Amino acid sequence: MKTILNIIWLVLSGFWLFLGYLAAGLLLCITIIGIPFGLAAFRVGVYALWPFGRTVVDRRDAGAPSCLGNVLWLLLAGWWLALGHIATGIALCVTIIGIPLGIANFKLIPVSLLPLGKEIVPSDQGFATTRW
Repeated sequence: MKTILNIIWLVLSGFWLFLGYLAAGLLLCITIIGIPFGLAAFRVGVYALWPFGRTVVDRRDAGAPSCLGNVLWLLLAGWWLALGHIATGIALCVTIIGIPLGIANFKLIPVSLLPLGKEIVPSDQGFATTRW
């Protein structure tokens, strides 16, 4: 079922969202300071390309630098990417078949706004993984 949902997602919204994250990542990688933000954009972009079967968890070792980085990310790219998720989610919710995909799109908004300090793991690991 995850594969079918991912294929439908890829066709309807995943590819376009991935292109948005790719563009943001390339723009952010222009400067040396922006490289960590660009890498975060690429990481979340791959997640937006094929999201079903994976989940986002907080990293326990993330501290104050990721918090400050999230503030910069929010100003530089987060708002624009979140607006893309909102627009795509609303468009998908117009049809009955697209409602689950629209809801999944809305669930991607928090990670598009604040991606630093998060880790993308397979769903079967989810919250069961403990990092010491």
